[in-house]
Amino acid sequence: MDVKYINPFIEAFLSVMPQLGFEKVEKTNLSLKDCNLTYTGVIMTVGIVGEIKGNVVYYLDLESAKKVASTMMMGMPVNDFNEMAQSAISELANMLTANAATFFSNIGITVDISTPTLLYGDQVSVKMNSNQILCIQLLADDIPIDINIAFS
Repeated sequence: MDVKYINPFIEAFLSVMPQLGFEKVEKTNLSLKDCNLTYTGVIMTVGIVGEIKGNVVYYLDLESAKKVASTMMMGMPVNDFNEMAQSAISELANMLTANAATFFSNIGITVDISTPTLLYGDQVSVKMNSNQILCIQLLADDIPIDINIAFS
C-alpha cells in the first residue's frame, strides 16, 4: 500500500484528537494483517469511495472506548457503553475519516465516506475487502486505537 494512502489517517488522528481534549497523541506501530479481523471490544467501520475505494475499521477495547467517550464529553463519567457513549465513538470515527478525506483532497485525491457503523461485543469478526490490511496503532493519552485500512 502506497504511503500516500496512510498519511492522511495519521495526520487526521494527530489533528483531531487534541481538539477533543487529548493532550498526548502519537503513532506507535504499523503492521500488516490479513482480511479477517476479529476483535473483542468496539469496532467502527467506514466505507470510502471515489478515486480510491475501500474500508477503514477503527478498534478500541471496551474500557478504552469508555475513556475516549468520557474525554469527548468533557470528562463526564462513562460507566456503561450506553447510547451516548456509542454516539460519541461513532462521531469519532466520522471525524477522523472526514479529516482524512480532507487530507486526501489536499494531495489531489477525491474521496467520499459512508456513515460509520458501530459494532461491539466479544470476538466480533469483520472481513475486509482486500487481502492485505495495514494497521496503524495510535495512542491518545496512552489509550490504544487501531486503524485498519484496506483499499482495493
